Amino acid sequence: MNNILKKNVYKAFGLTILSEIPLLELPQTNIVSDETDIVIEKADLSTLWSEHSKPNEDFVIKKDWVMFHMPEVAIFLVQNGCRILVSPINSAHENEIRLYILGTCMGAILLHRKILPLHGSAIAINGKVYAIVGDSGAGKSTPASAFLKRGFKLLSDDVIPVTLNNEGIPIVTPSYPQQKLWLESLNHFRMESHNYHPLSVRETKFAVPVQSQFATESLPLAGVFELVKGDKEEIEFQPIQNLKRFYKLYYHTYRNFFIEGSGLMEWHFNTCAKIINEIDFYQLRRPINSFTAYDLMELILSTIKVEGKVQ
Repeated sequence: MNNILKKNVYKAFGLTILSEIPLLELPQTNIVSDETDIVIEKADLSTLWSEHSKPNEDFVIKKDWVMFHMPEVAIFLVQNGCRILVSPINSAHENEIRLYILGTCMGAILLHRKILPLHGSAIAINGKVYAIVGDSGAGKSTPASAFLKRGFKLLSDDVIPVTLNNEGIPIVTPSYPQQKLWLESLNHFRMESHNYHPLSVRETKFAVPVQSQFATESLPLAGVFELVKGDKEEIEFQPIQNLKRFYKLYYHTYRNFFIEGSGLMEWHFNTCAKIINEIDFYQLRRPINSFTAYDLMELILSTIKVEGKVQ
């Protein structure tokens, strides 16, 4: 093993990661190489991509094997839930390579390990976790920031790892101490953008470290709040019940288009069937033309209190 690999050992998503590529967002650890769960290395994947890819398609998905090409960034290969190979394109920016490693690649890793990755933010409230899920751009991280301003702690932003313990209780494992916020949200929270690194050279979205407000212990998942954009001036609120919960959990599984090609449909169905009986599930429809992060936070807190989960 080379000296570079020895230096870059990290802990995230409950997994130990040995990486040839520095992952600045992740906390480092001193665990030795034979205890690692994931190895990340650089490799030339151009020939392999040519052999397996089809014209006008960016992903190749097989059992325990996901390969994808991001133009102007890199070709990535995820194997068997334990290995990530990266073939950077010469002009690629390091921030963007890390963005895909910690996003799409980790989503594939978790699925291969039969860990359910939900797409959203996870907040610890009184010893339990509440997830805010939604489409990209729905504004999930903004109410999560309001919770942090109130003194609550973050377990995950973007990819939420969920497993079932021996009693069938869904458990959320902390990912890593960072949020992703758009410039508009930074401005609303009076946070100066020059203090943070942009995630992409093409977007005004920033990496916001939250080390002091990061929960490091796994906690039970007690509720999921789906955040969607609405066309009314007030927040609309309704419970999600019965079979709709199946659809919502599938829809908000991170990179859910990996599931079928990876041969994981039965596992995903069975996992979701167990989870929906253990959690509360609601939809929050927010106005698109106003800043509602604090209102959403208060509504979530009042809902949890009504359900008897805040003391």
